[in-house]
Amino acid sequence: MRTSIVRIGNSQGIRIPKAIIEQCHLGTDVELEVEDKKLIICSAAHPRQGWGEKFQSMATSGDGSLLDGELINQSTWDENEWEW
Repeated sequence: MRTSIVRIGNSQGIRIPKAIIEQCHLGTDVELEVEDKKLIICSAAHPRQGWGEKFQSMATSGDGSLLDGELINQSTWDENEWEW
């Protein structure tokens, strides 16, 4: 599909047809990248997106143990010297 670059105030932009926005599942926020002189427009990832499902999956499978559990109680510094 070919489109034109249009002036938007002091900037320039392109109009993306609704059908393309729907096919790409683009929301109101997008990420822009330039790769090999090509503009790539991707749906913006939201911070912590999907964390709830991952935590639920971990709880269901019993995978909630600490990865550094062997380091617990190696030192008494936390108990005796650490202050908030």
